Amino acid sequence: MDFKWRVLGVVSIGSLMGSIDSTVLLIAFPDIARELGADLVTMVWVIMIYILMGTALVLSLGRLSDMKGRKRLYNAGFVVFVLGSLLSGFAQNGLELVAFRGVQGVGGAMLVANSFAILSDAFPPNERGRAFGINSVVWGTGSIVGFALGGLILAVTTWRWIFFINVPIGVVAIALAALLLRESVTPDPKETFDFAAASLFVAALALFLLGVTDGILYGWVSVVTWAPLLLSAPALAAFLYWEAAVSADPILPFSLFRDWLFSASLLAAVLQGIALFATNFLLMVYFQGIRGVTVITAAYLLIPLSVTLGLVGPIGGRLSDRYGARVVSTVGLLVQALALFGLATISGSTSLWTVGAWEAVLGVGGGLFFPANTASIMAGVPRPKYGVASGVMMTLRNSSMALSFAVALIAVTARLPSGTAAALFGGTFGPSLVAQLGLTPAGLDQVFLVGMRSAFAVSGAFLSVAAVFSVLRGKERRAGEAVVLHRPTVRSPVAWRSMDEEVRAGTGGRPTVPPAAP
Repeated sequence: MDFKWRVLGVVSIGSLMGSIDSTVLLIAFPDIARELGADLVTMVWVIMIYILMGTALVLSLGRLSDMKGRKRLYNAGFVVFVLGSLLSGFAQNGLELVAFRGVQGVGGAMLVANSFAILSDAFPPNERGRAFGINSVVWGTGSIVGFALGGLILAVTTWRWIFFINVPIGVVAIALAALLLRESVTPDPKETFDFAAASLFVAALALFLLGVTDGILYGWVSVVTWAPLLLSAPALAAFLYWEAAVSADPILPFSLFRDWLFSASLLAAVLQGIALFATNFLLMVYFQGIRGVTVITAAYLLIPLSVTLGLVGPIGGRLSDRYGARVVSTVGLLVQALALFGLATISGSTSLWTVGAWEAVLGVGGGLFFPANTASIMAGVPRPKYGVASGVMMTLRNSSMALSFAVALIAVTARLPSGTAAALFGGTFGPSLVAQLGLTPAGLDQVFLVGMRSAFAVSGAFLSVAAVFSVLRGKERRAGEAVVLHRPTVRSPVAWRSMDEEVRAGTGGRPTVPPAAP
């Protein structure tokens, strides 16, 4: 098997673990809260702490991988993720689970910060769309497996095995990563890691996400909401000043953003993330609260999106390799916008087949957009900066996830008194509270439906704007780049040679492995 396919196999295991973990936890949410006696705020932080770690740390970890070695940090990510999973399975109360999920989030951030960089190292530019497309199949498959696995685990044993199941898979992944991955970075002793900049960035992003989360739970005029949001602004300003004027080795090279291909592709990804990440959440509430199905049934009703995303992903990747990312990504965004405008028309009596069909269309658009746009982002970056570019991409992606929930919940709860989102989405919005608001149960359903349709319409508008940036990005550079010559360890020197030299050497553009340095 060619080296690049072995790399894709190892990275796919990490993606599979992450995608399963993201969906299986949603099904176990009520069981975990009941057994641990955790309130809604604590349970929200069980989810948000993972997002926080994956957002705040991924940029710094991407920079570290460019300095110290991508294989080294990637494999360490598997170790930390497995440790966090094991500890989470033994948690005795809600606060312990939050802390251990934080450890798991650190491991996840180490994996995410390096996955796209490692794939970009292994695959030449004209094959990256295909690689990212196959990786999207893994994410789609993992989402489906997560729903099914979660239901099976809860049917036969305790929710704790949702975390324990990661341990044997992770151990296999650690062994495979150690044996199959090769290093493409040689540490430079002259480079230093800017801990001051990293601390400022983590503080700014943590305060911002804390404010967004508290806004969802307590309302947007509460002091616990606007105080951290206000404090995040000077922290971010201090980070930007330090990076631009003080740091000798910035963790965020601003030169990356001078490349319009990179910047426009990132903007399209951010707008798409804001539009879409809360879609599954809103549909889960719709299925349970309006259509009256169980949580497991609601999870199964989301499968059409994952199926079409997984099926179309490789096709979208191959099309982007052949025709370029601009056309394929833009078509994907427009297809997703159409799906969201379709979902903005559903009511309490809409056929579930119709809802499922719009979900499937949404997945088709995602399968076209994700691999093509990711390949475009990495095409706008010099190879030595792949780690930090991957970190920037995932930082903005995770930040847009939090913003997506905020935008959706603002739209849904705009007609309700401040602070009722926690009760509405936590399942505690009972008859007495409905009566206090002067609503009937049917009236509350109508308020939610109007808000949900507004959220979908706003999201469709975001996708339309994203399509504009996608069209204007220009063509990516997919030929003439150097191909990295991988080394087994970070102590071996790394060299590059051109694609033409690779072809003349008989490798067909595939990375080769020179003999290890003594």
